[in-house]
Amino acid sequence: MTRIVVTGTDTGIGKTIFSAALTGALKASYWKPVQAGLVEETDSELVARLSGQPALPEAYRLKMPASPHLAAEAEGVEISPISLLMPQVDGSLVIEGAGGLMVPLNRRVLYLDVMAGWGLPVVLCARTALGTINHSLLSLQALRNVGCDVLGVAFIGEPEPEVEETIAQMGHTRRLGRLPMLDDLTPEALQAAFAENFELSDFGGNI
Repeated sequence: MTRIVVTGTDTGIGKTIFSAALTGALKASYWKPVQAGLVEETDSELVARLSGQPALPEAYRLKMPASPHLAAEAEGVEISPISLLMPQVDGSLVIEGAGGLMVPLNRRVLYLDVMAGWGLPVVLCARTALGTINHSLLSLQALRNVGCDVLGVAFIGEPEPEVEETIAQMGHTRRLGRLPMLDDLTPEALQAAFAENFELSDFGGNI
């Protein structure tokens, strides 16, 4: 049984799409503890549709698309880390964070604090576009500062071999692979792209 946390260097970089690919490949359950923004298809709904795997109920479903602490305050609630204890499921589990590592859950607790408490291996998703070296190295350092076990970096976007190599080398981590941007985002295309660009054994799964 594999338990993995997927996080990213920023919001909107494609980590939910990567999470869907990983969830499908591992035949895992998916959990997004905090969903901020309910107007469009939620991340849980998207992952379930693209992976064909079950998505667990979110601990918090907040209407406003904003930082979790702001979205919660807008509804008069405070996110409690106690509510974000890792759920017990049969089989593997992929947990996806919100935004980047330093996103506040309330005025005292960052998402990074909760990830450290889970004690699970972490995959860092990073885009390949300009600025990714700085964001990726800072994120890797932050994860290690709280004792997280970093499996490696999953890149998303167009190929940038020198940039990807720099992050892996200077971040002292593995380049797990690169998920290209897919024009035809179907479950079949996503799983084929994951199988072509990643080794499932790097995530604790069986090929």
